[in-house]
Amino acid sequence: MTTLTTQAPVEPQGAAIHSEERRVILASSLGTVFEWYDFYLYGSLAVFFGKLFFPPGNETAGLLASLATFGAGFAVRPFGALLFGSFGDKIGRKYTFLVTIVIMGLATVLTGLVPTFASIGWWAPVLLVSLRLAQGLALGGEYGGAATYVAEHAGSGRRGYATSWIQTTATLGIVLSLVVILICRLNMSAEDFSAWGWRIPFLLSAVLLGVSVYVRLKLQESPVFNAIKVQGKTSKAPLRESFTNGYNLKIVLLALFGAVAGEGVVWYTGQYYALFFLISVLKVDYVTVYTWIIISLLIGTPFFILFGALSDRIGRKKIMMLGFLLAVLTYIPIFQGLTHYANPGLEEATVANPVIVFASDCGKPCDSARDFLAKRGVPYRHADAKPNEPLVISIGATEVKGFDAEVYSNALKAADYPTAADPARMNHGMVILLLTILVIYVTLVYAPIAAFLVELFPTRIRYSSMSLPYHIGNGWFGGFVPLIATAVVVATGNIYAGLYYPMIVAGIAFVVGSLFIRETFRRDITSDSDYAGHAKVKT
Repeated sequence: MTTLTTQAPVEPQGAAIHSEERRVILASSLGTVFEWYDFYLYGSLAVFFGKLFFPPGNETAGLLASLATFGAGFAVRPFGALLFGSFGDKIGRKYTFLVTIVIMGLATVLTGLVPTFASIGWWAPVLLVSLRLAQGLALGGEYGGAATYVAEHAGSGRRGYATSWIQTTATLGIVLSLVVILICRLNMSAEDFSAWGWRIPFLLSAVLLGVSVYVRLKLQESPVFNAIKVQGKTSKAPLRESFTNGYNLKIVLLALFGAVAGEGVVWYTGQYYALFFLISVLKVDYVTVYTWIIISLLIGTPFFILFGALSDRIGRKKIMMLGFLLAVLTYIPIFQGLTHYANPGLEEATVANPVIVFASDCGKPCDSARDFLAKRGVPYRHADAKPNEPLVISIGATEVKGFDAEVYSNALKAADYPTAADPARMNHGMVILLLTILVIYVTLVYAPIAAFLVELFPTRIRYSSMSLPYHIGNGWFGGFVPLIATAVVVATGNIYAGLYYPMIVAGIAFVVGSLFIRETFRRDITSDSDYAGHAKVKT
């Protein structure tokens, strides 16, 4: 068994945060907010424009295809981490994450100009996926650069606090994207927004790109990186040094499975899957959902700063492990609570008139039946096919043979299944409370993670070493939460079954992190001696 412990000199506690440090935090955070805005626009709008870029027909398949394209940006994030992490460790932090924001901004603006499937056929999804991949590569280099840059400017004993401002940027980027989308939606018809209005938030990125580039050109290089550059101690091959050295690779893997993978699934469950669940499963109107999400994010965002500062006093590990444990224990009750308070009619109908799908492998009729129920947000159970009947749907006391959408709709209506959540029965306060709790879980696991990762690795390979586990954990484990969870729900009929994926990953992170990871918050990151002199692996 492998245990990571830290034997590090304790940095003296510094004075209060100074003006240069504030400027670095503000400039880095502002640019990163805009970059997250660019990246998450796609996720926020996928439910609206997905059908425009893929072949017409099965709407659930179209939604899953749009979510898969959303996930494609996450899939390439680790490769962006390797590419730009290597540049950042060779030539510096500042210019590397300046390049990443230019790539991100251009890809976002061009997404707003891509013609639809009806206009150019298969070139539409090809172009959309290509631009999404460019976004993913850029983001793969952005976060590690920004977090490293801020941490290397931060005074001793303030890294958790300083980097927690970077941690707020992803949440604020989501808020900004939702606000812009909401303004557009409220000022045009639903038909116009679906046809062309969705492009406006993408095109607005041109303005944000100009502001971001201007701000980042004003920054100076990290003093810690400059110091080793002057001494000629920068790594000539940071990727080889980071990932072919057995000892450093163990640190990377412990960081991934003991912290970042769990953080990734908690982040995307609390801030993205909750949005999909409310709109696609509970059928709450988008204005109400966006309003709930924005309020809960704004209430929860200060907790990033609170837990970041707290991690400077008590350490990073305790705070992150608490977040993982709470997620495992409470996700299903929280999402059941969302159903109870956002769409009580669905909860009541499910209890009074449960839906059961009696089916064998009957091909298209079975697929159509499941697609219909999933599209309606109707929970159902699977059962073996009845004799000589390949497909029978039981809705309470009513049985329907084969697939007939009109008959299904009438049966569901008779069984009191709502086609949409009833605004008069929504408990807005309780929904916002539950969403805020999910956001606070995010702040517990995410606020300390940047400082934790920075402290794990020496300056000469820090950008490369921290970026890869971060973007595997967030890009692969976290980024695919909406797609995996939605696919599991469609396959099982259980609207809560998708939560098992993030619960399992968070549980693994809790066990690995609790047993094998020790605190890093007292490490002197300005010292770039052999990393084995700072930490040892016990076997």
